[in-house]
This record gives sequence, C-alpha cells and structure tokens, in this order.
Amino acid sequence: MCEACPVIDWANELPTVRSFTARKVDASMTDHIVWFDRYEPKHKPFVGGKNSSLGEMMRAELPVPPGFAITTNAYGLIWSDKALVDDINGLLRSIDHDDLAGNREISNKIRNRIEQSPVPDGVVADIAEAYAALCRHCEVDDVPVAVRSSATAEDLPDASFAGQQDTYLWIRGAGNIVEHVKRCWSSLFTDRAIAYRHSMGYLHEAIAMSVGVQKMVDPIASGVAFTLNPTNGDRSQVAVDASWGLGEAVVSGEVTPDNFLIDKVLREVIHREISDKHVEYRLTERGVVEKMAVETDRRKSPCVSDEELVAITILARRAEKHYGCPQDIEWAIDRHLPVGENVVMLQSRPETVWSRKPKKPIGATTGDPMHSIVSTLLSPMHNKSDGE
Repeated sequence: MCEACPVIDWANELPTVRSFTARKVDASMTDHIVWFDRYEPKHKPFVGGKNSSLGEMMRAELPVPPGFAITTNAYGLIWSDKALVDDINGLLRSIDHDDLAGNREISNKIRNRIEQSPVPDGVVADIAEAYAALCRHCEVDDVPVAVRSSATAEDLPDASFAGQQDTYLWIRGAGNIVEHVKRCWSSLFTDRAIAYRHSMGYLHEAIAMSVGVQKMVDPIASGVAFTLNPTNGDRSQVAVDASWGLGEAVVSGEVTPDNFLIDKVLREVIHREISDKHVEYRLTERGVVEKMAVETDRRKSPCVSDEELVAITILARRAEKHYGCPQDIEWAIDRHLPVGENVVMLQSRPETVWSRKPKKPIGATTGDPMHSIVSTLLSPMHNKSDGE
C-alpha cells in the first residue's frame, strides 16, 4: 500500500461486476500447486513476484484469468539429483565471463541438461490434476494456457531481472505443460541471467523458480486505465486508453488509441475521443501474432462500449480501494468469455508517473501507457524472454 497517497473513503460498497473468471476453481491445493484464487501472502516466497501479483489481484476480487502457480517446492525437487547438480556446477565453474560466445554455449548446455531431466512423478501428477480442473472450470477440454516464469528474484530490492526468464503461450495438454515448465525452470540459466547474477554477486542457488499456468487471454480490445486523470491528477475520474486487439499497434505508433474519461461516482463517460484504428494485432491459434487490417466499419468506431467502460471503471475503483492509492491498470476484453463477464484484469500497480507529467492531452501517443500490456500479452508470442 502507498502510505503517502490519500485514500478516498467510498461511501457505498462497490457494485458487483459479474465475471466468469472470478468463480473459484474446484480443485485442491498441494505442496506443488497454489491456485491464484486462493492465494494468501504466506504463499509469496513459494510463487515468485509475478504469481503473487496475480494472486493479490484475486484477493482484491478483480477478475483475473484463472490459473495456478507451480511452486518453488517443485523446482527444488529437481536438485535432489546429485548427478544433475554436479554437471551444472561443473559447467558454471567453466565459464569465462569475458567470453560472451562461450557463456552462451555453456548456458545452452545447462538448459538442455535441465530440460532432459525427468520431473518427479508427484509433480507431474499434481500438474495434470490441476490442468484438468482448469479445463473443467473453463468448460474446454484442452484449454490453451500461458506458461509463465515467476522467479523469486523479483522480490530482491536492489536488482532488476527483467527479460531474463521465459514465457510460452497457447500451450495445450498436461504433457506439454510439464515440458514447458522445465523450459521455464531452465531459463534461470540463460546467458544473460548467469552474467547478471555474476555481476551482482548473487549465488545461482539463491534464486528459485515458480511457474504460472493461466488461461490464455485473446483480446477483442485491450488497454490501460488510470484511477485519476493523468493531465491534472483529478481522482474523481478514470482515464482509459483502448485499441482493437493487442496493444502493439499503439506502441509501434501505427494507431492512436481511443481515449475516454469516466466519472467514478456517476459512472458516466464524460469525454471520448475516437481514433482511426486502421490496423490491429491478433493472436492466432498457432500462438503467433498477425497484423491485420481493421474493417472499414470498425476503424472509426469505439473499440469498447460504454457498458465495458463502466465495468473497467468499477474494477479500477476496486483495485484502488484494495491497494490504497491510485493505480495503473492493464485490462483486456476476452473474446472467449460471455458478454458482460469478459472484462479481465492483467496487472495493477501504483500510478507513479502520469500525475507528475506536464499537462497534455491524455490521448497523446507517447507509447508508454501501452508498452507494459504489450509485454504482458505480446512479447512472449515467439517464445522470447518475458519480463519478470
């Protein structure tokens, strides 16, 4: 909570926003599995920064896409294999940190060694059971999921481990999930991660890996919301930027997002600026992103309805009340959820930048507001490293 920020004491309880994603998943917690919808602060050391953030958002009753964390307990079990430990320690000792090419080669050997090692049977069984429960919950036989790294390194105050671990999207089937969990585990030993830990003086064994498994989001539209007007700091308003599909077209400067201001109390749209959104980026069933032309009748149409803007505003207020300070929120409208239940939240963090900037139109295309949501939804599409 941001103690320096004044907190609005809302007179009335926030209205309920229906959400398919907010229903509890009918499944058990184990030493290896923590469900986001039953996360508690005591779980944080075992699920890493990214997963704990998703769990905390669910504690705030925000509609986060359902999923579960595979705990660091599961990761720790692979190191009971003495041969694996000896092999990796030998490879690490052989690194010449001035030899970048050699560092990359050794990194690949370490990652291959981890990925070829068997996952303990108990972990495999727990992952299979959890995935089956998620499929039942989503009413899809083989629901596509994101398999995302969530390292405990995110909790270190004096270091930034961004972009060092992996995320894989559009994964189906328990067996495929297990294989991609191993890839996330091995991504603690990318050449970049090894070099960074060496330069910062961190022991390799001091950092553990949790992995998040979460229902894929395929957005009709996505964007950001601020629980204040970023041009003047007015906390009676919510500012929303939105574009069709993923936010990449905004970040790249190809389109200007639609921009809205909504009155928090009256829940009325008090300002709207609709842009010509001629392209959008869409996720295909192959798990890749395609740039597509927007049909003529959608180009200058709002990409979110007033009802969706009110839902975003209600959820933004809920996040602000939970965290106790203005929030910078990432959201999406999932095309696979029922209308009225399809607004999902991807991230919520304290707003620290926009209220301090010089006054300017909130629709101005700096690219910054949409950059994080693109990192969340787009950057890993080609199995690139995901920001931790």
